[in-house]
Amino acid sequence: MRRIVTGHNKEGKSVIMSDGPPPKSIGEEVGGLFELWNTDNSPVDSKDSVDRADTDILLSPPNLGTKFRYFQINPLPEGIPNDVLNQIAHDNFSQVGAADARVDTTRHPAMHKTETIDYIILLKGEVTLLLDEDEVDLKPFDVVVQRGTNHAWVCKGQEPALFIAVLIDAEIT
Repeated sequence: MRRIVTGHNKEGKSVIMSDGPPPKSIGEEVGGLFELWNTDNSPVDSKDSVDRADTDILLSPPNLGTKFRYFQINPLPEGIPNDVLNQIAHDNFSQVGAADARVDTTRHPAMHKTETIDYIILLKGEVTLLLDEDEVDLKPFDVVVQRGTNHAWVCKGQEPALFIAVLIDAEIT
């Protein structure tokens, strides 16, 4: 993956600040999550040299912040017992500081809910978006506006599913 970050030099001219892979990723054994950029509630300083993706990877953005990320979900092998899937989901969500996001996993072990508005695009693969009482099959370039609902992504095909997402902190009512 190549990530290009622009900024400004000391003279105020636009420049390339970095060009290469994102600094951190996690969970590549289950697909992977790559942080591309984050913002927090402070004003954005386009002249600093801080790599906003070079931080601990957490599921949700900070208060009034955003997260821009790429993530992949691999197809699951057939016949994995539900208790094993629950443990894998628990471990993965705990790794990104979101064990408490798993509020109702009745429908699927990866069900989770965040206090965010998410703009998500499926780039490749076959995926089903599960909600508490609905589900929808997605094809590449379908867009989901995820509004703080309990949900899970299930890779249905033989190939990994690849997404790009922007998560925005929100007060969900």
